Amino acid sequence: MNYITMLKGKLHRVRVTATELDYEGSCAIDSGLLKLSEIRSHEQIHIYNVNNGERFITYAIEAPQGSGIISLNGAAARLAAVGDLLIIAAFSQVPEDEADSFHPLVTYVDDNNQPLVK
Repeated sequence: MNYITMLKGKLHRVRVTATELDYEGSCAIDSGLLKLSEIRSHEQIHIYNVNNGERFITYAIEAPQGSGIISLNGAAARLAAVGDLLIIAAFSQVPEDEADSFHPLVTYVDDNNQPLVK
């Protein structure tokens, strides 16, 4: 069986709320946003910085639900500034014959990283 890599979940244009250089490494994300996008704690994520064009890979960890926290930690803290807009994406391997019917969960947020209803 052939598999294809498809976008599984995306947080669209979340705003960086903190950077923590002296940290083990990862991206802390409001757990409510993780649930909405079906991104799991410790799952690999791709991050695209809209402000400066940086693209990098790390993993997600949970921040308190409803907090709006998007914190880049460890080395990733060098790749964004507080206030930068990010796209955070997670991917999944899908059987190729199911790819046409596969749909990602895209979560849009307001200026405070609170989910918008679309």
